[in-house]
This record gives sequence, C-alpha cells and structure tokens, in this order.
Amino acid sequence: MKSLDEKPIPQASFLDALIPITVLICLLGAAVYLFGDSSSSGPNQIALLFATFTAALIGLKNGYSWKKLEQAMIEGITLSLGAILILLMVGALIGTWLLSGTVPTLIYYGLQVINPSWFYAASCLICGIVAMSIGSSWTTAATIGVALLGVATGLGLEQTVTAGAVISGAYFGDKLSPLSETTNLAPAVVGADLFEHIHHMLWTTVPSFVIALIIFVFMGFNATASSEAGRIDEITAILQQNFNIGFEMLVPLLVLLVLAIKKMPAFPAISIGAVIGAVWAMLFQSDLIASQIDSSKGELVGYFKLIWTTFFDGFTIATGDEKMNSLLSGGGMSGMLTTTWLIMTALMFGAIMEKTGLLDIFVKSILKIAKSTGSLISATIATCIGTNVIAADQYIAIVVPGRMFKEEYKKRGLKPVNLSRTLEDGGTITSPLIPWNTCGAYMQSVLLINPFDYALYAFFNLINPLLAVVYAYLGIKILRIKPKQQA
Repeated sequence: MKSLDEKPIPQASFLDALIPITVLICLLGAAVYLFGDSSSSGPNQIALLFATFTAALIGLKNGYSWKKLEQAMIEGITLSLGAILILLMVGALIGTWLLSGTVPTLIYYGLQVINPSWFYAASCLICGIVAMSIGSSWTTAATIGVALLGVATGLGLEQTVTAGAVISGAYFGDKLSPLSETTNLAPAVVGADLFEHIHHMLWTTVPSFVIALIIFVFMGFNATASSEAGRIDEITAILQQNFNIGFEMLVPLLVLLVLAIKKMPAFPAISIGAVIGAVWAMLFQSDLIASQIDSSKGELVGYFKLIWTTFFDGFTIATGDEKMNSLLSGGGMSGMLTTTWLIMTALMFGAIMEKTGLLDIFVKSILKIAKSTGSLISATIATCIGTNVIAADQYIAIVVPGRMFKEEYKKRGLKPVNLSRTLEDGGTITSPLIPWNTCGAYMQSVLLINPFDYALYAFFNLINPLLAVVYAYLGIKILRIKPKQQA
C-alpha cells in the first residue's frame, strides 16, 4: 500500500506562489519602516520565518508532508554552511587585523596617497584589481574595503558612496576572475567552457565598469571633502599614538593575497590570515596590548586572554575620539551571528519555495511572454534577480534559473555562453544589493552599511544588468549555435 507521501502531488497555482511572496514583501517593508537600519538585526529574520511558514502551509495544503518540507529546509541551511564558516572566520580576521595594526596601517598610508577628488574611482579600481587577482569579492570587501572606508572617514567623504565603489570594484573583479566560484559555477551549470564564458562576459562587464568609473570620477571632482588637512593630521596622529605603523604590518594582507592567488580555499586561507594577524599583534603591538590586558593573573595570561577575546568578540579601543573609536573597533565571530541567523532564515524560505515548486511557477509564467531573444534574456535576468530576493543566495540564483532556462536557450539556437553570461549579469551582480541575501548580509556585516543605503551607488552592479538587456534587444554579441552544433 502506498504511503501518503507517495501520492501524486497536485501542481501549485500561481496564487499559491504569490501568497508567500506577498507576505514576505509586506513584512520586509514593515521591518524597514518600523526598525530602519536595524531591520537586519532581527526583524528581517522574523519576516523570513513567517514567509517560510506561509510557504510551508501551502505545501501542506498541496499534499507535501511536514517531513519532506523540514528536510528541504535542513538541506537549504546546509547549502550555507560553507559561507557561514567563512563569515565567522572573517569576523576573527577583522578583529586580529585591527589589533595587529594591519587595517590602521592601510588607513594611514591611504590618507597619505589618495586625493579626495579621485578617491571613489581609485577605491573602485583597487578593489577590482584585488578581487580579480584573488577571485573573492568577500575577502576584498573585508580587507581592502574596510580600510578604504576608514580612509573615506579621514578625508570626510561619503561612506555610502565609498561602499558603493567597493562593491562595484569587488564584484567586477570577482566576476571576471577564473578563481571565482561563481565564475566557474555559471558555465558548469549550462555546459559552457570557462574561458569562453569569461571572454563573452567582457562585452557587458567592461563597458559597465568603465561607465561606473566615469561616474565615480565625476562624483569625486564634485565631492566636498569636509575634513581639512588638520583633521587628517589629527587622524594620522591618533593612529601613530595607538599603533606601530609600518609596511611590515601589511604582511598578513600579503600572505592572504598570495594564498588566494595560489587557489587555497577561502576558509583555511582566511583562518591563516587571522592567525598571522594575532601573531603580528603580539610581535609589533606590545604597547597596545599591554594597555588593554587584565594583568591580575599574570601578563602572559592577560596577553593570551586578549588575543582569544579578539577572535570571538573583536577588538575595542578608546582613543579619545569617538569617530576613531568606531572606526578602529570591531570584528569577532560574535559580530557575525546576526548575519548567520539572517542567512539561515533566508535559505529556509528559498528551499521551501523551490521544493514546493512555487519558484518554478514564476519561471513558466515568464516563458509564456518571452517570445523574442531579447525578452528571453531579460526574463532570465529578472528571474535571477527574483531568485536573489526570494531564495536569498547568489548560488541558488545561478543554479536554479540555469537549470530552468537551459533547454529553452538550446531550443532557440542560442549558445550556452549566452545563458552563463546572463546568469552572472543577473544573479552574481545583484546579490549584494539585497539586505537579506547571503551576499548583502555579509557586506553589511563587514562594511557596516545597509545595502539599501549603498545600492544607489553600486553603479557597476546597477548598470551591468541594464546593459545586458540593451545588448539582448539590439542583438549585440548574442551567439547562435551553428546547424551542425545544434544537431
């Protein structure tokens, strides 16, 4: 006798799919309205949980057992465990790099060499080069990005614009790097060659980046640097008074960059970077540590306790300047727990939506109106963005639309690289603009700026999908399968 779970499950309706999405949008809107910038510190997570329960109720109505739905949620959370491990270790790395003087040294030298008039463009370009070299937007933002925000504070420039420049550069470099996970994932999903995929992406990615740089140059020339030379001198004096500043403090950063270029996986590479930061703190910041420790149980024990605390709870300093205290304090694994909670609840919702077929309904509805090549590519980008919003993870936003549209592109005689490029144009690029997405949550945790605030200035991330749509409708660089290839 067949169990209830083995009975055919009726197909969900469009209304079924619309209900949890509507609940989510309403609750997220209410969270932002009621809690403002702190909405990602708990309110968004509750909104995602209620939307998950709503989707689960629809699944139960349609014949899914709770056991299957629960298993889907568990599998969804499992997808995030790699990212969560990296996230926690990045917290430790930021803490030890603050204590070791690595981040303060980057800020110090940045204030010496970067002019306010071209700071935004330089930040974008620097992050682009670093991300392309190491293949990681996350690592770039957590290291170079954090330091550049410190420089922006010293120069009296806008933090949100700087964050937008950091995000733009980090995702440009990540997208074109053969070391990047998403750059390898997109062609793998659709059956395209990696380097053909990268070459095809150049046509939308490079022009978008150039336009973004031009905008940042224009904004820099028109920016009003509120801090005078006296304030910069004051900041550099505070850095010198509290830290040993020197090029040797940059060794932890150089080691991390080398490990990334050598293709060491992110978690062990960042872990090594954090440990080296702790060692560098003990070697070069002894006076700072001595002023921070509790020596009641002995100086050695005090050193050990402070370093241990920096790993899990970050670093805090009192310089006598409130803004500098905020700038030079932070990090720690505990600071990433709210983000971890957000990622888990977001992926639970995405997993339920995919398991119950509610995501698939939207795609089928879109295909009914996507008659031309331009509308098909536009629909793919819209689906990637929608999946980033609903499933809250860039990997899902690449894999799910990739699987769903693969056969349709083939039927229409379009080469797989058209789809792989579109998945990146719509999925990878837009993920950091959504606060509850894994990428948006991560960027907020390291840059301490809400994605809703910096999104308007992440010009590359905004321009790239739009340019891809323009290319699609104009037929620019849309590659067709030759007859013998199609056969």
